[in-house]
Amino acid sequence: MHNGGKLSPFLKGALVVGFLFLYVPILSLIVYSFNASKLVTVWGGFSLRWYASLFENEQILSAVWLSIRIAFAAAAAAVVLGTVAGLVMARFKRFPGSTLFAGMITAPMVMPEVITGLSMLLLFISLQQLIGVPTERGFFTIWVGHTTLCMAYVAVVVRSRLVEMDKNLEDAAMDLGARPLKIFFVITLPLIAPAIASGFLLSVTLSLDDLVTTAFLSGPGSTTLPQVIFSKVRLGLNPEINALATITVLVVGTFVVLANYFMLNAQRKRDRAIAEAMRADAPKLPDVPLESLGRPGRA
Repeated sequence: MHNGGKLSPFLKGALVVGFLFLYVPILSLIVYSFNASKLVTVWGGFSLRWYASLFENEQILSAVWLSIRIAFAAAAAAVVLGTVAGLVMARFKRFPGSTLFAGMITAPMVMPEVITGLSMLLLFISLQQLIGVPTERGFFTIWVGHTTLCMAYVAVVVRSRLVEMDKNLEDAAMDLGARPLKIFFVITLPLIAPAIASGFLLSVTLSLDDLVTTAFLSGPGSTTLPQVIFSKVRLGLNPEINALATITVLVVGTFVVLANYFMLNAQRKRDRAIAEAMRADAPKLPDVPLESLGRPGRA
């Protein structure tokens, strides 16, 4: 419980245990990535041999490049579609089929990925038999599956931001004669930019991490990084995977820290600009000599 604004010893201990549970395995993985021994659980001295071996492994490098391309392509498409869907759910709440529309948008979030992957696989097989597209399973089919999954998360994040946003700003711009498209790009879009950025980062993470849907939608020559890692781990722990995981943790951690820094810096600038605008628009009281006010309690 809180005691004068401070955490109790029990909560402090729970936080410490929680952080240790989360980060000790990651730290041990990073340490053993510099292990000279091929046995990942036996320390054989400091070495960078597994990093050198990793950068010579064509299979892993090819899977990394494919996963990165799919992740950013899926995130870009999911941001566009999810932003439009979130705008519709937040601004056009009452229209025929609104409940069904909202349910279909958010369904990929709660649907088991096995069902999603299998249904999309059957869809692509049917399309291939009917119109001959897609000709094979690979980059395109994985991209469609990841976009479908990520779009739901982006729509929910953007909708939440739009619901909290002050609509009077848009109404005031409309009263001044601005058209809806200009209002969206000048007022709405900058205000929901942090939510869009969060949705983009979340989409990249979900795409890079996805294994189940990708397993249904991938084909020969289109193996992503999670599939390669899963196949190697099944045959036994490989020190190269520790090196790959260490690089991934460092890159993602740096990217997240920089993204949060720029987002917080932009938010502080917006807050300062709003505060300065409010001070400039506030009515100024005339200067009145204190002697003319008299003493309290006297007429």
